[in-house]
Amino acid sequence: MSRSDLPLFVVTPPARTPSGSAQPLRHRPPSLRRAPAIGLTVVLALLLTGCAPLLVPDRALPEVPIPTVWSSGAPENTGIADQAAAPSDIPATALADWWQHFDDPLLTALVRRALAVNTTVQGAQSALQQARAVRDVQAAGLLPSASASGSAQRARSGGASASNRFQVGLDASWEVDVFGRARSALDAAEAEVEAARTGLAGTRVSLAAEVALAYIDLRNQQSRLVLARQILAAQQETQQFAQWRVQAGLATSIELEQARSAAEQTAAQLFALENGIAQAAHSLAVLCGEAPGTMLDALTGAGEGTSVPSVPQVSRELALTIPADTLRQRPDIHQAEARVDAALARVSQADAARYPGFRLGGSIGLSALTLGGLSGGAVASSLLASVSLPLFDGGALRAQVRVQEAALEQARLSWQATVLAALREVEDALVALRTDRERLAHLEQAAEAAGNAALLAQDRYASGLVDFQVVLDTQRTLLNTRDSVAGTLASVSADHVRLYKALGGGWMNESEDR
Repeated sequence: MSRSDLPLFVVTPPARTPSGSAQPLRHRPPSLRRAPAIGLTVVLALLLTGCAPLLVPDRALPEVPIPTVWSSGAPENTGIADQAAAPSDIPATALADWWQHFDDPLLTALVRRALAVNTTVQGAQSALQQARAVRDVQAAGLLPSASASGSAQRARSGGASASNRFQVGLDASWEVDVFGRARSALDAAEAEVEAARTGLAGTRVSLAAEVALAYIDLRNQQSRLVLARQILAAQQETQQFAQWRVQAGLATSIELEQARSAAEQTAAQLFALENGIAQAAHSLAVLCGEAPGTMLDALTGAGEGTSVPSVPQVSRELALTIPADTLRQRPDIHQAEARVDAALARVSQADAARYPGFRLGGSIGLSALTLGGLSGGAVASSLLASVSLPLFDGGALRAQVRVQEAALEQARLSWQATVLAALREVEDALVALRTDRERLAHLEQAAEAAGNAALLAQDRYASGLVDFQVVLDTQRTLLNTRDSVAGTLASVSADHVRLYKALGGGWMNESEDR
């Protein structure tokens, strides 16, 4: 037998005669006579368990090597594991609603709608509610429990008349948490609540970035579509001009076919861009809780004209002197730390299960032959105290402690991996932002030069000074460079979004969801 319940003492009511009168108690009940022996058993159990002290696990998180400066030149910092690290010089509000820095009302509206109705966010909210309910269940285990019961019985034996019996009772019990097993379970549940809360915040951060990236992609595809239509119009004019020269005998049909081939290739690109626009609009609709296609007209209306739709850009520069301690506000790091706290509490819970458990219980009830007689019926009451001690379990309880210790080590390593991944994301975003800005500057100069070359080639071809192939090459170069400028401009905006996300932007570490 692995566990034994040893009654400490039982109080029994005085015996009653058939008439209902109480008889005087002439001797101690057997349970009271066994009290000294039971007390010795309890003392022996406490002495045996006292030889093995309670395990106190270490919460220390592993050290993570933090660079003294970012790749773009940030100030020195002491590391994310240092509780005394200097606070960030970026206010939390600058990162909380980072999408407002793009000064695009439609983007802001889309992000807010997605955060309100997206199914992934609602699922994370349900997970938080579940974690809180589990926490409440664990908290209830620290309090006494009581239950009421009632019964009615009608019995007949042989030829005797049927008899009735009515009973009502009240039972109460309380497990005394001497060694902290229930308290540790509650601590683990509290940590899981915090993990679920920061998990909800992480879902919001990812969703806001996903909406912004899809919106930037939509505007990028629209701007490239308008540019392609402008180039196509220029190529069609060149094709018409080549046709006139052929009709006038100044050019061969080869030039006309070359012009027609270039125009058709550009026209083919329009369909690919329109497909990309539709897919981006469908993605935004789903993120905002709508069916694909329902938001297509509202999102693509700006791309139907001849003006280039603007890709949203940040209204002000984001300070790049960001200390690494800023990463503390990332919800995934908070969540990983909460997982460590939960694993720590489960170690204490598993260790406390190796020690005795104490329970107090009592009951009181009334019994009568009639329902109306319950008010003056016989009263039965009892009080019970018990202790249970695991004597032999084949080492299962100690093995369970080792299981939770291994889980704690895994949680610590997961926290370390999360911090390292956060550092990599910030570094990648900073490098991408810097290189895309430099690339954009050169591409803008190249586009300006390509535009001048296309105009010069068109004029000289009209004057018969250059071959028609020169016109085709300059127009193709102009199309490619303008398309690259539009794509790189969108990449710069996307780099800002990824940097905001890497820094944990999109939430504030407070209990707004409670």
